[in-house]
Amino acid sequence: MDLQSVSYVIDTFFALFAMTLIIFMVPGFAMLEAGLVRTKNVSAVLMVNTMIYAIASMAFLLVGYSIAFGDFGSDSMSKWAAFLFQMAFVGKVINIMSGGVSERAKVIPLAIFTVIMGGFIYPTVVNWSWGADMLDGTFLDLSMYDLAGSTVIHSTGGWALLAAIIIIGARKGRYPKSGGVRVIPASNIPLVTLGAFLLWIGWFGFNGGSVGSIASKENADAVALTIMNTNTAGLAGAIIVSIIMYFQYKKLDITMVLNGALGGLVAITAGPDLYDIYTPILIGAIGGVIVVIGVSFFDKLKLDDPVGALSVHLLNGIWGTLAVGIFASNGDDITFIGQLKGVVVVGIFAFCVSFVVLFIINKIVALRAADDEEMQGLDVDECGVEAYPEFKRAF
Repeated sequence: MDLQSVSYVIDTFFALFAMTLIIFMVPGFAMLEAGLVRTKNVSAVLMVNTMIYAIASMAFLLVGYSIAFGDFGSDSMSKWAAFLFQMAFVGKVINIMSGGVSERAKVIPLAIFTVIMGGFIYPTVVNWSWGADMLDGTFLDLSMYDLAGSTVIHSTGGWALLAAIIIIGARKGRYPKSGGVRVIPASNIPLVTLGAFLLWIGWFGFNGGSVGSIASKENADAVALTIMNTNTAGLAGAIIVSIIMYFQYKKLDITMVLNGALGGLVAITAGPDLYDIYTPILIGAIGGVIVVIGVSFFDKLKLDDPVGALSVHLLNGIWGTLAVGIFASNGDDITFIGQLKGVVVVGIFAFCVSFVVLFIINKIVALRAADDEEMQGLDVDECGVEAYPEFKRAF
């Protein structure tokens, strides 16, 4: 076996391994969301996550991949491994959106939106950022560096979520007429913790695999640095939110700390291969601060997000992409203006198209459950199976 063949095999295995780590994010999102919602909605949340993985992956296989990249093909690894790696990303965009509208969004309309997001909206953003169409060159070159998708994946999902929340509204009783915010506590903190750490582990494949190759000393070092910086940003996000929570409330809220970690991970995703080992500490810490500020900000706007996805994914997706322009600008390929352009173009496209699609779906099949269904819990009407049937449902 010649050296080129060895490299081909190694990179194929690397892509398949990274893809497997990314798929661990499917149960990660599922467990995180299942733990954050009330027990009466857990089965519905799990069903939505299962449908997203199945439908988004199939839509990407049949339509989306061709829009994003053109024909199946790769010179450095098996073209099937290259496809599977890219397929692993697509469901995460919709997971971001589905968690933020949980406890009042119905399964079927979310499944319909998943087809359109996985088959068209997300692949179009990918084409502009990472891909090339069959006419040799992208339709719109964003001139944005985004290694693993701070904007392409996380902000795209965040903009879709913002559109959905505007259309669907807040959960009943979340914002009382008398003012303030009614706290709806998480139902299962161990599940939240498990989900967050599954996501954290999956991020090593998410970012590390996006380097594209590991079959040389230089690429192996790049992969290792990318994974190290990814982990560092998550650590910094968790630590800074712990400090903020303690000094502000004299309490350590585990759900906020975990979201701080996830915020740091989102923020580093645009350029973990570009930084030294210290810059991710700053980027991740700022990401954690953004999570804390963002949660309060969106509550003031009465944008009800049960899992904090707008703060974690939308705001930190923006921050992470701009951070590349601040800390890794080289005056040539990477500039702050280029990063800002990418954020704005993707934001306008993802929000506007998602809003229009969701608005149309809502006219055909109501996105939101009826008041009595929401009160009873979506498990009964949507799934017919309650996650905790021995518990008395909390109304």
